[in-house]
Amino acid sequence: MHLWRRSLQLVLGLLAFALSMAMLLHAGFGGMPWDVLHQGVVRRTGLPFGAVVVASSLLVLLAWIPLRQRPGVGTVANVVVIGVSVDPFLALLEATLPDPGTAARVALALGGVLVNGAATAAYIGARFGPGPRDGLMTGLVGRTGWSVRWVKTLIEVSVVALGWALGGTFGWATVVYALGVGPVVQVAARWLAPAGIADATRRAVPAAPAPAVR
Repeated sequence: MHLWRRSLQLVLGLLAFALSMAMLLHAGFGGMPWDVLHQGVVRRTGLPFGAVVVASSLLVLLAWIPLRQRPGVGTVANVVVIGVSVDPFLALLEATLPDPGTAARVALALGGVLVNGAATAAYIGARFGPGPRDGLMTGLVGRTGWSVRWVKTLIEVSVVALGWALGGTFGWATVVYALGVGPVVQVAARWLAPAGIADATRRAVPAAPAPAVR
């Protein structure tokens, strides 16, 4: 894949990811797990949603240090593009669908899961490095030896519980996202990450060398 195509795929994937976040939040049936936490912080602090997403991403990146994860261009782009674009997407949905009915809200929620799965495959498949939260997951897998399934479940259950305690919205769409986004990523990866999602992540963020024994 040519560099220009990878770059375009990265940017479009991240924009689509931000749009999917806005779709799920505007639907009101519960956001994706990390957004339950973000929404809870927003309600407690009054900060813009995008600012909370950026702050959360930076805190997660600090956890990369002991895990010896290395950020790539895609990692930085993830923080910037999503943080800058999610609030405009929320405003756009509020302007175009200020009071959606039940059918429209269900369509927004299910559409958000589909868009998010394709967006995830796109930005990871561009092979510029995983986002902060994906890197946290792969770093913990590498350090603990636990399976991806268990590490991802532990992280997302923890952030949902904390976000719900802070006032974030947890609902059926959160559960549908947790169960459904993986298969969507797998299908979308056939076109957007032909080398495979796991392979793209390993190539983008190689493991740090072990320290020399003296």
